[in-house]
Amino acid sequence: MLPRGREPTFCVRSLLRTKSIRDPIFRPRLLDCLEGYTRPQFFADLTAGITVGIVALPLAMAFAIASGVKPEAGIFTAVIAGFIISALGGSRVQIGGPTGAFIIIVFGILAKYGAANLAICTMMAGLILLAMGALRLGTAIKFIPYPLTMGFTSGIAVLIFSTQVKDFLGLSVAQVPAELVEKIRLLGSHLSSFQWPTLALAVASLLIIVFWPRKWARRVPGSMVALVLGTGLVMLFQIPVETIGSRFGGIPQGLPKMVLPDLSWANIQHLIPPALTIALLAAIESLLSAVVADGMIDDRHDSNQELMAQGIANLVSPLFGGIAATGAIARTATNVKNGGRTPVAGMVHALTLLVILLVAAPLARFIPLATLSAVLVVVAFNMGEWHHFRRLTNWPKGDALIFLSAFGLTVLVDLTVAVEVGMVVAAILFIKKVSESTEVSAVDDGTDTEGNHHSLVGKDIPHGVLVFRLFGAFFFGATDKLEAALESAHREPKVLILRMRKLLAIDATGLNALEDLLAKLRRKGGHLILSAPHTQPYLMMEKAGFIWDLGPENVCPDIDAALARARQILAGPDLPNAASNRFQESMLREQHT
Repeated sequence: MLPRGREPTFCVRSLLRTKSIRDPIFRPRLLDCLEGYTRPQFFADLTAGITVGIVALPLAMAFAIASGVKPEAGIFTAVIAGFIISALGGSRVQIGGPTGAFIIIVFGILAKYGAANLAICTMMAGLILLAMGALRLGTAIKFIPYPLTMGFTSGIAVLIFSTQVKDFLGLSVAQVPAELVEKIRLLGSHLSSFQWPTLALAVASLLIIVFWPRKWARRVPGSMVALVLGTGLVMLFQIPVETIGSRFGGIPQGLPKMVLPDLSWANIQHLIPPALTIALLAAIESLLSAVVADGMIDDRHDSNQELMAQGIANLVSPLFGGIAATGAIARTATNVKNGGRTPVAGMVHALTLLVILLVAAPLARFIPLATLSAVLVVVAFNMGEWHHFRRLTNWPKGDALIFLSAFGLTVLVDLTVAVEVGMVVAAILFIKKVSESTEVSAVDDGTDTEGNHHSLVGKDIPHGVLVFRLFGAFFFGATDKLEAALESAHREPKVLILRMRKLLAIDATGLNALEDLLAKLRRKGGHLILSAPHTQPYLMMEKAGFIWDLGPENVCPDIDAALARARQILAGPDLPNAASNRFQESMLREQHT
């Protein structure tokens, strides 16, 4: 899409009318942003990118350590995946990299399948994301209910906090289990082993992050200040706390060589469920972040392009020792607040981290884990949607059930199970709501509430004619209402008129119910007439052949024509129906349009 004010020539404009050129499958927003790119914007992007790179450094290491991998894995992910997401993505200002949402998933996969299979699983998720974008499924993410998203996000926040108890207190625990209940039991039994220096440094770091002045945080975040001060104190005073060096041996000075994983179907078939979870979570997080960014800069991102960029990033990152990546809301907001307006800022953010890795990697061995733990405690607190717990009593019971089930299953069982069960519960509740909104009722000149033009008031309804009104959506959860309404009428009509003016949609089950109704009426010598069906129901019935089985003459444009058709049927042999013919022609014209 061309920016405003930069009109193409006549020839190019005519070419842009074709869908293949106007709406290409793969077109990064970077290409649009570079048209008319100015020097002032470059310096603004440069400043924003460097600032976000500084913000991302402690987060990348903390997320990696909490996920069970070495700290450099987080930096590798932020450099490689972050650069790819910005360069190829569908958002102008999206910042990609490791996020807190993946901590529990990565930790669980690593513990169950090992590091090699974690890389394969992440790459599989990348392929899924790439396919979702190529198939234009980016907008499908909006169908995930908001309570479900907020529920498992809050559950992830609780799990992140539980993973930091050991490093925050300095407990002497060799291996912390992944399950929350077992983890609490084990940590509780080792509380007496906490270390005062570790606790003091963690609390001090936490206070710095929380109370660092906001006017300074825009340029120098509190997490970076806590990291620098904590590392300096450990270096100068040799404080006896666990550091990156004591646990991991430091961070390599540079990016690793590319390593291809050993693929085998025996492993891949077991990794499909966790790969789907990573892909779904990456899609949700990235598109939510992009929506937030759109609101901040008054823009609109390309969701399908964003998914393809996320897919490529997750395909490439594991080849260089990285982990799962997605769009990061906090870092994206920091980018926007510091003047970033094009993908160049995100690319500078990745290059900034690369420079830090090349220059300052030897100093990383002095970084205290207590400080990184404090960073993640703040991340977990900010990540949780705690205010929604107070609002549950004001929500519909179904939405509250989805939220609590997603939260509880994420905390106590597994994120994959939480998403699966949450979607099933949401689907069942949606079907229930659709069913409740569907109405099937008998109407006559005394009960009709339609407007003057469509009302039965004052109209002659012949003896033996029964009129029913269908309202809403005639889906599989509501088809039993038609049969129940007919049974409650306590009489067998010679002609049944179904008013479908307010029936907006019908599915295969609804169509089957109409077919059964028609067969039942014919067995008893009755007739069925449809009055004013909407476009979707009409086309559904026409495509399935129901219109031709019913007879096109029995599909009428309004209630007057339907009553006239009923009189024809009652009078004797079927006669041509001019009004019905005109209605068929209008529907066919609308279908072609």
